[in-house]
Amino acid sequence: MAHDLIRVIKERRSIREYLPKPIPREVLEDILDCGRLAPSARNIQPWLFVVSTEKEIKEGIAKLALYGKFIANAAACISVFCERDSKFLVEDGCAATQNMIIAAKAYGVDSCWVAGYERPYSEDIRELLGVPEKYKLISLISLGYSDKSASRPKKTLNEVVRWEKY
Repeated sequence: MAHDLIRVIKERRSIREYLPKPIPREVLEDILDCGRLAPSARNIQPWLFVVSTEKEIKEGIAKLALYGKFIANAAACISVFCERDSKFLVEDGCAATQNMIIAAKAYGVDSCWVAGYERPYSEDIRELLGVPEKYKLISLISLGYSDKSASRPKKTLNEVVRWEKY
């Protein structure tokens, strides 16, 4: 089982082109549940996840997100919000985001993490989705099935690791 998790982490890549195939609701719910179970500072769990599967809403998000135009063609988009007054809202929201993109890959669902925190479109997306002001957008996750693969290779371990000191 641990080997499967490691494989999923190593194989996950950002994918921005999706097939016109819906994701079953029970799969989306399990992906969301993995986000809910992410670690958070002092176990505050400040998050709120808004799932968009309707074409009109996804198109609205895509129109606003500067680097997320492909969200319009995703099967779903998860908007990750955290409470504004939470001291570690960015870290907590990113932990939840990471859990969900890994869980998605385990189901064979591709994804792309789109920045949301303090972007020019953050408040507009919050308003579009009707989310109360006490929440702040952290990230957007496009989800879908794809027959594409990422072409840019990852750096090697030797390029990014130093032991003890640089």
